[in-house]
Amino acid sequence: MTVARSLALAIFLMTYLGLALGRVPGLRIDRTGIAIVGAAAAVVTGAIPWDRAVSAVDAHTLVLLFGMMVVGAALRLSGFFALVTRWTVRLARTPTELLGLLVVAAGVLSALFVNDVVCVVLAPLVIELARRFALPPVPYLIALAAASNVGSVATLTGNPQNMLVGSFSGVSYRAFLLAEAPVALVGLSVVFAAVWLAYRHRLPAGLAPAGPDERLPLHYPLMWKTGVGVLVMLAAFLAGVPVGLVALAGAAYTLVTRRVKPEKVYAEINWGLLVLFVGLFVVIGAVEESGLAEDMLVVARAANLERPGMLIAVTAVLSNLVSNVPAVLLLKSVIPTLDEPLRTWLLVAMASTLAGNLTLIGSVANLIVVEAARGARIEIGFVEYARLGVPITVITLLVGWALVR
Repeated sequence: MTVARSLALAIFLMTYLGLALGRVPGLRIDRTGIAIVGAAAAVVTGAIPWDRAVSAVDAHTLVLLFGMMVVGAALRLSGFFALVTRWTVRLARTPTELLGLLVVAAGVLSALFVNDVVCVVLAPLVIELARRFALPPVPYLIALAAASNVGSVATLTGNPQNMLVGSFSGVSYRAFLLAEAPVALVGLSVVFAAVWLAYRHRLPAGLAPAGPDERLPLHYPLMWKTGVGVLVMLAAFLAGVPVGLVALAGAAYTLVTRRVKPEKVYAEINWGLLVLFVGLFVVIGAVEESGLAEDMLVVARAANLERPGMLIAVTAVLSNLVSNVPAVLLLKSVIPTLDEPLRTWLLVAMASTLAGNLTLIGSVANLIVVEAARGARIEIGFVEYARLGVPITVITLLVGWALVR
């Protein structure tokens, strides 16, 4: 093994081990910091030349993710998500109906926007509703996390890993939607059924009387403006316009305003996630530069990843070991060499997303909901989540395997 390959392998293993742990013992560093250190080490040690490191960063994915974050931030500042939550409550007549409507709302919003953004906005609102109507909050919070993961599988803009798949595979928004939307629809039904069966005895027969609705801080001009922009963006997505270009145009349109300070929008952006992407792109670029990707291809052939069932299982395990975005990046060099790469990418997108429901730490969306609950002194235990997350994951993966094939 050459020195360059040894360096790339060491940096790759250390980076992915850190991502799997979520931190470095004894140091105050998170996954984003780990990715930065890994990328810097790859460049400084010469595992990847500087120019190659720059070209390894996929600008299309970063632009798409940033654009969708800006549009989601504008909708959040306008009060759109709070308004949707209020409409959901008004439609519900029983706690069971509220649970079903919450699953639908979380799933649809996560398909239209990045699921992490949806969870950031809806988690505090769900906690507030549970207290207002004297409902047990845990079932609704678990439903929110699981539904946001499942709903996001439907579109290229639903979550970061789907954006990566779209960039690497070249699949159109419409083709992806046609392949994955049925998985999301059936999966949302599975989420509702699983949560209801597990908690039906804890749900009261009816909704407790609530006081008058609090006045929502709504910014109607911003809401209408952004809503029109979203509709135009969806039309452009379906028409086949490059998704990154559409997201960038939508973000630019949203930022042209005299009413909202741009600092407020920028404060809503998950800059850490964008930097994490950059770092991982460089680390994977070093792997490709050193020739380690060829070794991965040998392992992939030995593992028979051309079989859909094996590919789904490997993707699901990787997604829970190192998180779904690093798992997709790890498979980047392998997928194009397999038979029917487009179908394979669709299976990877489906498996990496649905596998996020397996455990409490399986996806960023889960962690966002758990942290919001903890801040409100609501404890969601690892085992309590797993007894729902495991069956939901297994069933939805089987459904996805059948439908995407």
